[in-house]
Amino acid sequence: MARPISVLDVTPEEKRELERRVGASTTPARDCVRAHIVLLRSEGVGQQEVASRLGVSAPSVSKWSQRFDREGLDGLRDKPGRGAKPSIPLATVQRVVEEAGQAPPGRQRWSTRSLARELGISAHSVARIWQRQGLKPHRLRTFKVSQDKKFEEKFWDVVGLYLDPPERSLVLCCDEKTQCQALERTQRGLPLGRGRIRTRTHDYTRHGTITLFAALSYLEGKLIYRTEQQHTHVEWLRFLKQIDRETPADVDLHLIADNYSTHKHEKVVRWLEKRPRFHMHFTPTSSSWMNMVERFFADLTQDCVRAGSFRSVSELVEEIMAYLAHRNENPKPYRWKADGAKTLAKIHRAREALAEAGAVI
Repeated sequence: MARPISVLDVTPEEKRELERRVGASTTPARDCVRAHIVLLRSEGVGQQEVASRLGVSAPSVSKWSQRFDREGLDGLRDKPGRGAKPSIPLATVQRVVEEAGQAPPGRQRWSTRSLARELGISAHSVARIWQRQGLKPHRLRTFKVSQDKKFEEKFWDVVGLYLDPPERSLVLCCDEKTQCQALERTQRGLPLGRGRIRTRTHDYTRHGTITLFAALSYLEGKLIYRTEQQHTHVEWLRFLKQIDRETPADVDLHLIADNYSTHKHEKVVRWLEKRPRFHMHFTPTSSSWMNMVERFFADLTQDCVRAGSFRSVSELVEEIMAYLAHRNENPKPYRWKADGAKTLAKIHRAREALAEAGAVI
């Protein structure tokens, strides 16, 4: 009489985890096989049949079945100390980690190959150690922590306008996009095609620049705009007068702008003092990311300016005007969704990290 086939007892939660391991492309092969063994044994499949299906030995099926029966999912892990011993000395591993943040002589950073040559190990080993430690010395992000002494006051002033705009008023995010270049590519690029990306020449002819003044309505997403050859207080004042003309006279105007000296010129200040419906709100220094119009400028650059080839400044202006007109026909508001307290906490952590690193802020 044949021995009855034992069936592993698997809870619904354990079954879901085992199925996840079997189906996930990131699961190591050995863990996938072990999970598959347990799933088949829980379905009443015999050891020999499981071994045949998975291409493993019967003792291996028995081992992992018994380990799971005793310890559950924890039993499918390798025991500490098992497997091949590390071939790289601990001191060398420590050097790999420490050198990741150091600059070698004559260079700004190590590469996996240069550090591997220095330490006498393989570049793959260096990459693996950096990956395990979460180190990415090849990547770089730009940042700037504001040194404005009234940072929090200005921060909450601007965020408050976004989260709770005053009644009977317009919140306008204002700024200049300077140095919009009319660049003409020296040759016609190839169009997009099957198996072929669009192309453009790396060189170009410069035909001059213009400045775009824009005021983005926070609630509606519509724009008031004009182009100028320069961006002094004279042009800024002309733009303020345009805003005055093109907005309802019976509403207050809350303008968010950066700390550019043009915005605070004495002639501008005197003009604003005579028009009490204008209220200026300045972002903290080095914090243009708080002004929503900057997000629009990024779209404009990507959709219109950077991808084009313009034979003259007037051709660039025509393209920008067409883009803005279409945008106003289909306005797209941007919304402030960041938690103000969390944003401030992040900035405070950045300040603390810089202080610990000995940076002057």
